[in-house]
Amino acid sequence: MATSSPLLALPGAVAGLPDSPDVGVAWHYGDPFAEQRAAAAGVAVVDRSHRPVLAISGAERLSWLHTITSQHIANLGDGESAESLDLDGNGRVLHHFVLTDLDEVAWLDTEPASGRPLLDYLRKMVFWAKAEPRDAHSELAVLSLLGPAVATVLPALGLAELPPLYRAAPVDRGGFLRRMPAFGPIDRFDLLVPRDELRERWDALAAAGATPAGSWSFEALRTAALVPRAGVDTDDRAIPHEVGWIGGVAEQGAVHLDKGCYRGQETVARVHNLGKPPRHLVLLHLDGSADGRPVTGDQVLATARAGDRAGTVGDQVLATARAGDRAGTVGDQVPAA
Repeated sequence: MATSSPLLALPGAVAGLPDSPDVGVAWHYGDPFAEQRAAAAGVAVVDRSHRPVLAISGAERLSWLHTITSQHIANLGDGESAESLDLDGNGRVLHHFVLTDLDEVAWLDTEPASGRPLLDYLRKMVFWAKAEPRDAHSELAVLSLLGPAVATVLPALGLAELPPLYRAAPVDRGGFLRRMPAFGPIDRFDLLVPRDELRERWDALAAAGATPAGSWSFEALRTAALVPRAGVDTDDRAIPHEVGWIGGVAEQGAVHLDKGCYRGQETVARVHNLGKPPRHLVLLHLDGSADGRPVTGDQVLATARAGDRAGTVGDQVLATARAGDRAGTVGDQVPAA
């Protein structure tokens, strides 16, 4: 589904690294530190158009999706949003997606590697339900707006006010603006726009004062806020409890603990009742004293006993790690290997 963004033709745009999950969009536009400062103090716009977009129409779209994924979404109202997961039979994370129900269509956007397999799974599970999943990647593209001054670009969207958390507001000429959980103190919004107007919408936001920022800045802020990302902070053994995805919409989670059965639900309930997942996501501060730098997948070793494996590096901006339950506490020094 994913293709290279036309915004890579912008002056100064540097493409994401070939082995990056964000290949196909800009890594930065020449000054990633200034871009990150703009997100922290003003408003930045980030190209995330490589995220696959799916659409589900049909009268039973929400009740059906509710039965096969992890979040309580059966009663979402028009314009309401949620995060949810597709788990395997052992409760391990396969796919994470964000859902917005608007004008009788459920719009899903997900990680670049998840688009096709998630759509295939949804189509396989329709049976007799009145639900019609389709590939909508050619219809809408995802941008993100970051910063305390997002309201200053509202005139470019034809909006008078920002939507509340997990709510979406339709914007002029198609698409919608959706508020997502903040990256710490930094407000975050997703803007889905008609894909054939991507460059035009981007230019309008830049003219309204938004600073173009790349995936490098987005990932740095996400990592610092310890917001998990499927495929980066998860591996093929990860369960939702390890990365903070337990909770309903009100708790900013992706797994509701009080709903009917779905694939993987038994593991979710068992680990929750035991109260102790085998690993948990932690933030690593890399001081730069070692030669080179760790990359995603490197082991993290504890210092208490030389060679003890404490976890695995998930993201290399600051870094996150999936750490074992006895990996240590805040302030412990843990060299990455």
